[in-house]
Parts: sequence; C-alpha cells; structure tokens
Amino acid sequence: MELPKDPMMLFSVINMKLRDCYSSLDELCEDMDVDKEELVSQLKAAGFEYSAEHNKFW
Repeated sequence: MELPKDPMMLFSVINMKLRDCYSSLDELCEDMDVDKEELVSQLKAAGFEYSAEHNKFW
C-alpha cells in the first residue's frame, strides 16, 4: 500500500492502521516496509507526535 502524501490523510491512515492492525509503530513500519524516521518526521512537520503509550499520533 502506498501511503498518502497529504499530511492529514497520512495522519488518518497511520492512526487507523495502528488502531486496527498494529500494536506498535515499529510493527507497522516493519510490516509495511516504511522508514520509521521518515514517517515520524513527516508527521512531526505537520504538528503530530507519536505516543507509544497510546499507540497513536496526536
């Protein structure tokens, strides 16, 4: 699956996947072959931070 380029769509898709399919961001990135640092950086630039405790971006 190709991830959306739009930051709001990316935020929505990643949080949906984390909620429904993955117990951690590491698991999502490994399974989807996504560069974790790049993903976190993209979402951070849009104002979102990952919470491991809640397993989602805020």
